[in-house]
Order: sequence, then C-alpha cells, then structure tokens
Amino acid sequence: MKRIFLFVLTNLAVLVVLSVSMKLLGLDRALMGTGFNPTAVLIMAGIMGFGGAFFSLAISKWSAKMMTGARVIDTPANLTERWLVDTVHRQAREAGIGMPEVAVYDAPDVNAFATGMNKNNALVAVSTGLLQSMSREEAEAVLGHEVSHVANGDMVTLALIQGVVNTFVIFLSRLVGYVVDRVILKNERGEGIGYFVTVIAAELVLGILASIIVMWFSRQREFRADAGGAKLAGREKMIAALRRLQAAHEAPSVLPAQMKAFGIREGSRGGLSRLFMTHPPLEERIEALRAGGPQIANEWGR
Repeated sequence: MKRIFLFVLTNLAVLVVLSVSMKLLGLDRALMGTGFNPTAVLIMAGIMGFGGAFFSLAISKWSAKMMTGARVIDTPANLTERWLVDTVHRQAREAGIGMPEVAVYDAPDVNAFATGMNKNNALVAVSTGLLQSMSREEAEAVLGHEVSHVANGDMVTLALIQGVVNTFVIFLSRLVGYVVDRVILKNERGEGIGYFVTVIAAELVLGILASIIVMWFSRQREFRADAGGAKLAGREKMIAALRRLQAAHEAPSVLPAQMKAFGIREGSRGGLSRLFMTHPPLEERIEALRAGGPQIANEWGR
C-alpha cells in the first residue's frame, strides 16, 4: 500500500509542479487567452500517462505468463522444480517479501525475469535454456538477482518513472502542436491538420528522448539487483552467473519486447544504441561487483 500511495502521490506532484510552473511563468493566462486550456490538458496528460503505466503494471503478471507461456509450478514435478521453488522461497524470506510465484518457460534463451504489481505478489520465472546451461550455483545467483528486483520494488518504481515521462510527453506534444497550429500556421478555427501532424511528430521525438531517461534508470537498477543477488547467493556465484551469460550473449534474447527490461540480460549494443539498452554491458556489471557494488540497505529499499 505504501508504494501504491507513492504512485498516486507522484502523479499528483507532477501535475502540481507543472501547473505551478505555468502559473509563475504566466503561461496559463497566455494560453487560456488563445483557447488552450493548460490545466485541462495537464490533467488529461496525467491520466493518460500514469493510467497507461499503472494498467501495464496491474496486468504485468498475467501478460508475462501469456507472452512467454510460463508455467507456474504449483506442485513440483521433479527435483529441479522442487529446488527452484525452495530456493526462491528461501531468498524471499531473507529479503523480507511475500512468496513469489515460481514459473518455467520454454525457450533456448538463457534468461529469467521477475514482475508483479507489488513485492508481496510477484512472479519469478526462468527459461529452460537457463536450467540446461547453468549450474545450480549460477542459477541460484540469477534467482537472487530477480528476487532483489522484487524486494527493491523495481517494477513499481519503473512504472512511476514511465508515468512521469509519459505525462511530460503528452502535455508538451500538445502544447507544441497548439503553438504551431495557432501561432505559425495562423489557424483560428478549431484544431487544424497542422495541430495533429505536429502532435504526432512531437510525441515521436519526445518519446525517444523520454526513453533514454527510462532506460538509464533501468540500467542503474540492474547494478543494484546484481548486488542483491550477491547478497543472497554470494558474490562469486553472481559473478560466475554473469560470466555464463556473457558466454551466451551471442544468442539473441527471445523475451518479448515488453519483458526485456525485466530479464537478466540483454544483447550487446554499440554507439548511440547504448542509450536505449535496458541492461548495462555484462562486463561493467561484473566489474561493479568486483569493486563492491552499490550498497544495499538492510531493509531492501523499504
């Protein structure tokens, strides 16, 4: 409930900050005089921006199962499944969270992910490729990494950040569209074609810039989850798991695009494309662990 409250509070804070800023700059009166209602557009942007992010978070477990075909282990069918469930539940107790659902999905990709609306009702899933390629020590570290994502509340925090940037993109694109339509094109009767074309173009450009911000945060949380995995399973096990992922990095990830940010790895990229990576390069993650990694609070971010 604390994180849901934070979600709503952040939504309102963004709206208030934008509204106050416009009032201090006199933009609200100027825009109202031309027929543009910044308060109404701002509220609409907040509802759309945070609503979409919140809805995606609310259905994240269901959609992850549908997209990957993940099978939740209700009753372990073999020793490997029993070990998976026992390991995740032990790590969850150590991290102070509710017991996540544990699942396996069929894919040659060496990967795993965690998702869910809150840390006491999450899902941790691993691929069959990971189970076949990794030792139990390495797999234990990967599971610790995913449990740490849940304990750190990364899914909710990522949704909050996505909601903030969505709000800015929606509001600013409509503001730019209105200025172009009324000031540059001199359209005085409703919203002309210039408005709609400009809004679409502005959303594309601003959306790309916003993605850079979201991806930057996503990369930072990976370092923290690695440190959490090291805390739960041992630093050498976490480094060994990342080394194993590094050896398999040539094979492309088969996780759906919507799930890549919640996986354990992402393929290597170079140049400007690095700005849009959900995960840091594996070598950087290994070096961070060797250097000590980010400090993880005893309360796991609560």
